[in-house]
Amino acid sequence: MSISRTYNSSVRDRDAAETRERIITAAGRLFARDGYFATPMRAIAAEAGVSVQSVHLAGPKSSLLLAAWEHAFAGDEGAHSLLERPAMAQILAEPDSTVALTRFVAFVVEANARGAGIWRAMRTAADADPQVRAAASAQDARRRADLALGAGWFASRGLVDPSNQNIAADVLGFLTAEESFLYFVEDSGWPLERYQEWLLQSIQLLILDGQPTRMS
Repeated sequence: MSISRTYNSSVRDRDAAETRERIITAAGRLFARDGYFATPMRAIAAEAGVSVQSVHLAGPKSSLLLAAWEHAFAGDEGAHSLLERPAMAQILAEPDSTVALTRFVAFVVEANARGAGIWRAMRTAADADPQVRAAASAQDARRRADLALGAGWFASRGLVDPSNQNIAADVLGFLTAEESFLYFVEDSGWPLERYQEWLLQSIQLLILDGQPTRMS
């Protein structure tokens, strides 16, 4: 293959990736603002500044919804574990557990601020759309697996009794859930700083210091 042909292929791949990112980002904004069913493909195309055909080529609307949430919450697409993604892997590798927990909470706050509205649209759409329901169920399963790994990380640092990791995972899931973010920030009007402080203190009290994992 010639150098020119390789260069042209690289440029096309880069342009395609940039177009897909614009489409997914635009879809996420509209899903969060208007909801899933009120967002037609032509509106996504207009928001992204691309053709309707380009949006259809990027995938069906249900897959765009899942991709938009993954991109907003985790920073990239894919079914791989959140703990494998670079930003989270760096946090978990932090040797100081107190620093790691603070960074983890900050990550969750920023991620929920980006993705909670899209998650709400997904939850609402799942009641009526089988494809969205399947995508949401798959995401729930991956989340529970991530929470189990997260509780395992707490145990590996000596912060949680290894025999009670399941309860720790459940409590962590409740505290970090998009629903909790939406209740406090969107519905109750809390500033992000207050929500972040609440989340950090709640994890320390209910999972670490308070050790709900001691319950039978």
